[in-house]
Amino acid sequence: MTVAITRLDLSAMALRERAARATDAKISRRLLAIALVLEGWSRRDAAEACAMDRQTLRDWVHRYNGLGPEGLGDAPRRNGPPPRLSASQQAQIAAWVRQGPDLERDGVVRWRCVDLQRRIETEFAVTLHETSISRLLRRLKFTRVQPRPYHPKKDTAAQDIFKKNFAGLVAAAIPATAARKPIEVWFADEARVGQKGTLTYVWAERGSRPVAVRDNRHDSAYLFGAVCPKRCIGAAIIMPAVNSEAMAEHLREISTQVAPGAHAVLVLDGAGWHQAGERLPVPDNISLLALPPYSPELNPVENIWQFLRGNFLSHQVWNSYDEILAACRNAWNKFMQMPKQIASITQRDWIKTVTG
Repeated sequence: MTVAITRLDLSAMALRERAARATDAKISRRLLAIALVLEGWSRRDAAEACAMDRQTLRDWVHRYNGLGPEGLGDAPRRNGPPPRLSASQQAQIAAWVRQGPDLERDGVVRWRCVDLQRRIETEFAVTLHETSISRLLRRLKFTRVQPRPYHPKKDTAAQDIFKKNFAGLVAAAIPATAARKPIEVWFADEARVGQKGTLTYVWAERGSRPVAVRDNRHDSAYLFGAVCPKRCIGAAIIMPAVNSEAMAEHLREISTQVAPGAHAVLVLDGAGWHQAGERLPVPDNISLLALPPYSPELNPVENIWQFLRGNFLSHQVWNSYDEILAACRNAWNKFMQMPKQIASITQRDWIKTVTG
């Protein structure tokens, strides 16, 4: 049975104007359908033109007659059943996840949904399905990520002191002859690139595991890289080995990229070939500053290696040493043409404390 439109305070043109201003596409379609009926369209044609069936249009006419245009919005959803875990219990679960499991108590070294399921049942006498726990973790702002590795001898306090006092450490590393010169902060590191390459994350269909080529040969080269976060420039060389002679070549290359009249403080780890001395002459426009021990996360060049491997140096086979050299050269040169990416990867707030 067709329901007549009894509400006639708005014309078809007025309904069309409201539809044009509506921010909800569903309300706009409902207004247009009623406007078409008022203009003489059949109910079937008006419904089809607005992507609904006749019965649906009939229901919206009922709502329009009773409530006007304000009645064409979706009704608020009814409240579902009360949550089975209280807010305090959910906060406790979040604390468990942040802290991680205890091997002796929980029997695992990482949390899985099934492990949390058991502990929730033990602690709160609440039984949840694993999928419910997965949804709960996402509501609590957790996601699955790969942990960042760190050395067991890492000294967090020493790292905090280094960052807090970085400007002073840079000033102390500068010789008196460079005291009045503009200061540049550079970071340096080395990465091995070889035939036994790396694999990285790729998009794939759920339930599948795509294959990727990986060589088992062992020829390799070493990419020495340095970057100045403030100027978004770098300097690199490729060498067959890591030693003081190779590092000396890298220092000479860096010195050519320091701005004329400026002095660079080069921050690097405490490797033996980074120690200034007879085998490692340091150019006059460079001073060396050592990172705290076991602190690779303070060196932005470590993040550059991750970017280069993830985007240019993985999922490949190189049949000769020359191909490895070409791959390293191409990857570094491509990266040097991406100043926004260099800034995003290398800049840190504590580095910006240095002026000059």
